[in-house]
Formats: sequence, structure tokens, C-alpha cells
Amino acid sequence: MKSSHIAPFFATLKAANPQPNTELEYTSVFELLAAVLLSAQATDVGVNKATRKLFPVANTPQAILDLGLDGLTDYIKTIGLFRSKARHLMETCRMLVELHGGLVPRSREALEALPGVGRKTANVVLNVAFGQAAMAVDTHIFRVSNRTGLAPGKNPLQVELQLMKRIPAEYLVDAHHWLILHGRYVCLARKPQCWRCGVSQFCGLKDQTPAP
Repeated sequence: MKSSHIAPFFATLKAANPQPNTELEYTSVFELLAAVLLSAQATDVGVNKATRKLFPVANTPQAILDLGLDGLTDYIKTIGLFRSKARHLMETCRMLVELHGGLVPRSREALEALPGVGRKTANVVLNVAFGQAAMAVDTHIFRVSNRTGLAPGKNPLQVELQLMKRIPAEYLVDAHHWLILHGRYVCLARKPQCWRCGVSQFCGLKDQTPAP
């Protein structure tokens, strides 16, 4: 993608969705952290289904600890990798209570020190909860960035650093959401729906998929 196309690319996405947000359901920073931790290799729909039952019962670190590992596992057993996620979330809650007064920290280093919280999860929390310019590169963003030529890279970190460098500052905070939603609903993995793509004129993809 040409540098001159990047600003109009995001301006078009913004015009179509001025206030994008995550599709994970949450009402607090901790709920967001827990939901993102649970969402690894799982769909937002599946995570929301589980947390709609979990959060009304336990939506703070201490409340999760009070459930116990078996109690927590019962609530999230419909989510992939639920056993390891339950252990990670319990240990994260313990650390939040013991080290951070039950609050979710605002620094990348402190977030990444929590069990089950990698760079991508930390970036989501920093971006969505705290409004920081951060780019959580999931499979959708990785695909869209490479396919369009917006930010080619061989791994998520390369793509992240390229995106942070190339995206104009006025679009950087919301770019994470626009790219995820574009990859989830338009720029699909197997059959990109180029015929209904609002930003196809800026895309570096040459072989555009015809309408069915």
C-alpha cells in the first residue's frame, strides 16, 4: 500500500464506523482483561456466552479467587483451552490482589507479568481500557496488514511495529478495531469479499475476488 493511501484508507473506515469497539462484552477494566485472556484461540461470541454467566457472579479479582479453581472452571468450560485459562486467570487474580490492590495495572510490563497475558492481550487492555495507542495483532490484523500491503511482516511483532510507524496519529487509537472488524467481516481469510470492500481502491491486493 502506498504511503499516500494510508490516510484515506483509515478515513474511509472511520466514516463507516466512527466509534469502533471490541465485540467482547465487559463493564470494567478487570472484566475486559479477563475476557481477553479467555479469548485466546476462541471466538468473542463463545467468550461472551461464558462471561454472561460468570461476571454477574464474580467480576473482581477477589470474587474470582473466592470461586476457587473448580468453580471458575465450571463457568468457562465451554471455551477452548479452558483448564489452562482457568489456572492463568486464577493466578492473575492472585497477583492483582497481592501486588496491585485488586486493580489492573496501566503499564505494559506489569500487564505482561500476569499469567496468560502476553503482548497481544496487554495491547488490547492498554488500547481499549486506557485509550493508549497500542496495536494488538491477531490473525485478522496480521492477514489484513500483509494482504493489503499496509504493514507487511513475517510475524505479529513485525506487523505491529510497522503499523505503529505507518498509521497517522489521528487514527492510531481506533485502528486496532477497524482492522480487526475489516478482517472479520470483509477481508476474509479464504475468500476476501473485495466486491463489497469500501477500501479496495487503496489495497495492494492484485487478484481481487469476483462477486459470487
